[in-house]
Amino acid sequence: MRAVVQRTARAAARVQDAIVGEIGHGLLVFLAVGPNDDDDIAARLAGRVALLRIFPDDVGRMNLDVAQTAGEVLVVSQFTLFADASRGHRPSFIRAGAPEHAERLCDVFVEALRERGLSVASGRFGAQMQVELVNDGPVTLVLSSGEEPWDADAG
Repeated sequence: MRAVVQRTARAAARVQDAIVGEIGHGLLVFLAVGPNDDDDIAARLAGRVALLRIFPDDVGRMNLDVAQTAGEVLVVSQFTLFADASRGHRPSFIRAGAPEHAERLCDVFVEALRERGLSVASGRFGAQMQVELVNDGPVTLVLSSGEEPWDADAG
């Protein structure tokens, strides 16, 4: 799985001019599923997102997670995060998971966030969406389930 996580002042996903998901302060997560991803990977990535300490504390240091700041989460599926544009000018998406598989794991990801007590909105899977956000910071992180683990003293 791949996720682009943005700290937001507000965000919304629209389909045909109708808002299908909207949040205030919190996180916008663009989420892509690969063919070998499973429920455990989706739940583990949701846990990583939920516990990211990227919100400022009283002295302005990024020390708080989304729940500690009463933030919300908007999850938007985005298979294009698996694009391979290494050859030619048209990206290939063969590394993205099949739509049925991806939709189910996006739902698992959303439910895992909700089980942590977070308020979660989502876009509409497979729809042509317009996503609006005010990136706060700006703070943007890219996460992947295929990342190597960091040493405990890496910082």
